[in-house]
Amino acid sequence: MKRSLIILTFTALLLGGCKKFLDVNDDPNNPLDVQEALILAPSEANIADNIFGGNAAINVQYFLQTIAPNQENPGNWNYQLFNSYFDGDWNAFYVVGLNNLRILNEKAEASGKSNYAAISKILSAYVLGTATDLWGDVPYSQGFKGTENLTPAYDAQKDVYQSVQDLLTAGITDIEKNGLITPGGDDYFYGGDMDKWKKLAYTLQARYHMHLAKAPGNTAAAQADKVLQALAKGMQSNDEDMKFVYEGINTWGQSFDPISTAVLSSTFVEKLKATSDPRLPRLVKKAEGTGLYTGRTVGDPVGSLDQYSYPSDWAAGTGAANYLVTYSEALFLKAEATFIKSGAAAAQPIYVQAIESHFAKLGFDVNATAVKNYLATRTLTEANAIQRIMEEKSIANFLNVENFSDWRRTGFPAITKVNGALSEIPRRLVYPQSELLSNKQPQQSAKLIDRVWWDN
Repeated sequence: MKRSLIILTFTALLLGGCKKFLDVNDDPNNPLDVQEALILAPSEANIADNIFGGNAAINVQYFLQTIAPNQENPGNWNYQLFNSYFDGDWNAFYVVGLNNLRILNEKAEASGKSNYAAISKILSAYVLGTATDLWGDVPYSQGFKGTENLTPAYDAQKDVYQSVQDLLTAGITDIEKNGLITPGGDDYFYGGDMDKWKKLAYTLQARYHMHLAKAPGNTAAAQADKVLQALAKGMQSNDEDMKFVYEGINTWGQSFDPISTAVLSSTFVEKLKATSDPRLPRLVKKAEGTGLYTGRTVGDPVGSLDQYSYPSDWAAGTGAANYLVTYSEALFLKAEATFIKSGAAAAQPIYVQAIESHFAKLGFDVNATAVKNYLATRTLTEANAIQRIMEEKSIANFLNVENFSDWRRTGFPAITKVNGALSEIPRRLVYPQSELLSNKQPQQSAKLIDRVWWDN
């Protein structure tokens, strides 16, 4: 698998930058400087493994009741979380993530490799955007200065969002320089296809514009206009999905190993069953012990693991991919923005196209009778449009942390707190213990049920 390269490269990147005094002190197995390609590959792997599919993402799926451990309360799943749980996530976002992407950008700009610089900025926007959506105010403008500033103040989320958009715009500008050097096998997402990177940047711009539809000082109509403008240059097919394909079992497959006792939640499984969704067997395995599709309900007595369903091999098996940003998401964003601007009838064909794109990704013939019959039961009206767009988007974004942002800003798919809940459903993560100890900031008093700036 790719992990041998990842481990070796990060060992090199995280070492200090001391100047050499004698050549005999140089260890050829631990270089102090590496080429852009050796930074990009492990940076992308970290994003797929630990930003999209890491501990923070797992906890979000507990909140959304997509997954549920076969364990008694209390625990993360009924909202007992401690600051120390997120120390590793903060390291993945900042030390391994944003800091190494900063190094990549600086090296690429210095060497004139504008395509590498573009990718570093676009990936930084993704990581920073994910961080602020999970924690709210986070350090950025004063960060990454080493010993010059060991206690960077947190930027207001409004300013972080502007930084995200600025990074994406700068990345697009770098691509338009038409640099001659492009990545190859070191780019796990797109293999150096800069046209796809550019479309990803515009699609991410649309995602983050939509997040602010109800943010203070913004209007849904104005944000919808921005979404549609960005998507006009965004993803145009499933072939342009931002995905990380694993040679072995992907991170979600590893998260459902027997030791974790994680299984699918009854909330998710029953939702697919209730609508007779043809995608059920493509996304969910039958329980080995019963041959039935059965999710677990948090708070119920502990059962046997073989009584519950797990994600399908397509979603969490050997050779599966982590889908970070997809054409389906782009179409659902377009459908939502079109509804805001022009109503349900205008949004309907885009919404259908979004659902069909996900069916196609799963291997369905979109003209099959089962697909057409399902679509006929899921039409939009003025009253249900946002609900149905979000319900279908959450299925297309199965196991994607983006569903947490969509639920917070729209309330859909509708969920109620779990049995034995210790609070209302969390709307953010608590800051890591490592930050409380080394970089005390006023924002760190935030509780799980507190809302981030844009969550109104």
